[in-house]
Amino acid sequence: MIFVDGLPFSGPTSSQAQGSDKDLVIALLQHPTLVSSSNAIKSLPERKVLFSQEYDGVERSTHRKLVYVFQREYATVDPELVELVGTDEATTCVGVVIRNRKTGMTSVSHIDSPNVVDQGLNQMLSLLVDENSNDELEVHLVGGFEDTSPENNAISSEEHSGHSFPLCSMLLHALKNRRERFHIQTLFVLGHNTGSDSDRYSYPIMHGFVVETCTGTISPANFDRTSRCPDEIVRRIRVTVSSGDPTWNRKLLETYDTKNDRFQIAACSWTSRWKYIAFSLQQLSDSEILLRCSTSPFVEGPDFVDNERRILHLCGVSVGPLPGLRRDSVVFYWSPIFQGFILSKSHQFRTHQLLNAIISPVPFTIVYL
Repeated sequence: MIFVDGLPFSGPTSSQAQGSDKDLVIALLQHPTLVSSSNAIKSLPERKVLFSQEYDGVERSTHRKLVYVFQREYATVDPELVELVGTDEATTCVGVVIRNRKTGMTSVSHIDSPNVVDQGLNQMLSLLVDENSNDELEVHLVGGFEDTSPENNAISSEEHSGHSFPLCSMLLHALKNRRERFHIQTLFVLGHNTGSDSDRYSYPIMHGFVVETCTGTISPANFDRTSRCPDEIVRRIRVTVSSGDPTWNRKLLETYDTKNDRFQIAACSWTSRWKYIAFSLQQLSDSEILLRCSTSPFVEGPDFVDNERRILHLCGVSVGPLPGLRRDSVVFYWSPIFQGFILSKSHQFRTHQLLNAIISPVPFTIVYL
């Protein structure tokens, strides 16, 4: 159930407006309160979140505990343990924030497909509300833009051919049809999150955000490679290969253990075909990688291709199971001292060795202490 301004939102009232996928979306985007909140968040300066021991006026994640969420991941955090939670690098994806007003518990996800919406919301809500609870939940939706041609760029157009609109529509309809009480605070998506250049081509205004868990305040944010942690490259690879793992079909990837306050990167299976896919993609030019690997190749960040090439390089590493790992389950612990993964004091692995272990038949879990 959706609420705006504390009142239930019933959707379009015109009899001719009922039944169309776009009507609920348009009605919410045009709601005066949500228009006002979109204008407010658009006027805020973007926060730069870096990881450093120094402080020069830029937000430093070493001074305030941060949980970062990658594409297709989610994390639910306790405000008594985590101060900041956020995500970025969104173009056609949508960042979702759901916060329990009573407890302050906050869940953030970076959703990239309509296929993961229903189960993804179940995952996010599992630690936010009890089964029979009537808790009030604040919701922020940020991301997605009018990724259509210049001739079909109006929010009221009859057809929506891009990636963003189906995802936004699925999210809003899923919230409306659930029994929980969702108070939409921010709907900075589609037309609200769209700028255009001199040739009338669209681009997203806002790519990411950070949430202050104690207050629920949301701000535009940009994270650098050091703050997209821990172990950014392994998590990027997991996003890529999870598409072939039936365990994660229609689900968000689990990243953070809420109850124990630690990063725990859930297992994802790997097949040898990824080595050959990676080799094939590595032969492409930068522009071809953009076209093949992105849903919005003309508005990606400057490091998109570099990140893809890093993923492809490690996916193409010769593989084979690590000797001696023949147990039913293996837990890798991230060592900040060695900057590598460890099984014990006598076993240490670098990133490429960890990937070899992932490819082996041995189930694994990554735990960050």
